[in-house]
Amino acid sequence: MNQHAQSLGTPNKHNQCCGLEYKRILVVEDDPDISHLLEIHLRDNAYQVDVVNNGVDGLERASNRVYQLIVLDLMLPGMDGLQLCRNLRSQSITIPILMLTAKSSELDRVLGLELGADNYLTKPFSILELQARVRAILRRSELTAQQGADQADESIELNSLGIDVSGRNVTIAGQAVELTAKEFDLLLFFARNPGRIFSRGQLLDRVWGYSHNGYEHTVNSHINRLRKKIERVPGQAQYIETVWGVGYRFHGN
Repeated sequence: MNQHAQSLGTPNKHNQCCGLEYKRILVVEDDPDISHLLEIHLRDNAYQVDVVNNGVDGLERASNRVYQLIVLDLMLPGMDGLQLCRNLRSQSITIPILMLTAKSSELDRVLGLELGADNYLTKPFSILELQARVRAILRRSELTAQQGADQADESIELNSLGIDVSGRNVTIAGQAVELTAKEFDLLLFFARNPGRIFSRGQLLDRVWGYSHNGYEHTVNSHINRLRKKIERVPGQAQYIETVWGVGYRFHGN
């Protein structure tokens, strides 16, 4: 176990951020120089930081303790960052994830984003950029949680589609539909904005929390998977319409 790893934190695998007076960040990084640098500068910004140096320990910490953010390297011993991210999201653990990737690993970045990571930072990175990304993710997480609290009893019914917002459950004609965390976020955003056309870049910004040219296909793949789960007739858009050359529109009637 990395000597910087801490053991504080109340077990609660579904906690994201709110109601705490501090922010606790889990750093999963096997390079001791980088992990120590991250720890120092995150602590300088008044975050409480735990550090582990492999994916297995990272999964155990994230599954059983309270964190508001995970800073996750993709190249890890024991379990790589992509598998760790996949495992967390399969358990409906929605702690925001900031991936650390090598400059040449575009495919890994795309896979990470599609598996549920919230943002990425390419090595080598500046400390100022790291701090800015962390602040942006935490602000967005707080806003999302506050909106969830304000709309705790919200439910949406559109034709045969039902969305239980607080429970994060979706049904089609009364039958449960299994969605990933990001698929649910995407569907909820569409359902709250019926009839409006959104470009892929706008969806990246509003649902994923960032905009980056070249990653719009992340939106495409999520929409394709979402359609397979909620559309009654394959190839016929009852809910999510492609507006060619522009983006997507959600039908609420």
